[in-house]
Amino acid sequence: FKKRDGRIIFWTGWSDHLITALGTVDYYDKLTAADPDADEYSRLYMLPGMFHCGGGPAPDRTDWLEAIRAWVEDGKAPERLVSLQLDESGRVSRTRPICPYPQIASYRGEGDPDDEASFACK
Repeated sequence: FKKRDGRIIFWTGWSDHLITALGTVDYYDKLTAADPDADEYSRLYMLPGMFHCGGGPAPDRTDWLEAIRAWVEDGKAPERLVSLQLDESGRVSRTRPICPYPQIASYRGEGDPDDEASFACK
């Protein structure tokens, strides 16, 4: 995969009840331990509160296709991405940054807690 210049984004919800998030983290930790350059072709994003492939009490909509397209076609590796939560009418009610593992989104202590701009990846 690496030799063929592949790119991959792994993602899962911390609240996934079908596939343990810890298994995904363990796999990625083993990948990066075996290949210190793994971040040249892979990223892991962990979404707090998200169930299996979506749903849950937190933002769960992210444009993964655009992130991988930009990486493959434009050479722009994904870093901080934005996840959306929609209300019942389909309007965005909350945004959160999702950070490449092992970073996490941390509230800056000021600003709207429903706005991703109020958070930093640390």
